Amino acid sequence: MSKLYFRHGAMNSGKSTALLQAAHNYEERSQRVLLTKPAIDTKGSAAIVSRLGVDRDVDFLLTPDLNLRDEFNALCSKIKQESGQGIACLLIDEAQFLTAAQVDQALEIAVLDDVPVLAYGIRTDFQTKGFPGSIRLLEIAHTLEELKTICRCGRKAMFNARKFNGEFIFDGEQVAIDGVDVTYESLCPACYIEEKSTFIEK
Repeated sequence: MSKLYFRHGAMNSGKSTALLQAAHNYEERSQRVLLTKPAIDTKGSAAIVSRLGVDRDVDFLLTPDLNLRDEFNALCSKIKQESGQGIACLLIDEAQFLTAAQVDQALEIAVLDDVPVLAYGIRTDFQTKGFPGSIRLLEIAHTLEELKTICRCGRKAMFNARKFNGEFIFDGEQVAIDGVDVTYESLCPACYIEEKSTFIEK
């Protein structure tokens, strides 16, 4: 039986880079992999983009209404018919944006279809509240692995603080994709609390 892995970390911890490296490792051994991500993550369009400048198109995008296992198995069947090759691994970027049902379907791919699923994402939003996909992954993944990065002060970063026009903000919608006006900074708990206190005092 294969496993469902959740590899999580604050922003800038190298999750997308690690995913692309995992894909390379499989393919270096002539094994076929499939890459996907939720369609809500619009940066890089239909690609997985590493902050190191490496990118790669996904094999399919996931909208909230899609059944992950059905999409995966349909593509597997097509590839099997065309090339005779099976799929060795499913890699999911921005897994926090999965629905809870899609995480359950990822588990079914690992357990029932015997294909390892490696899901990469962040645990919590800019208000330190869990994303539905991440919460479900923390509940049912076989293996949890933390990818670490550091805060500006040198301590381990755990939280993803949101900036609007360069200023920290602590209210708003849960999802705002990294872009021109909105950016994020990974902070340790102490620096996060300090910035939040400053925001509240304004």
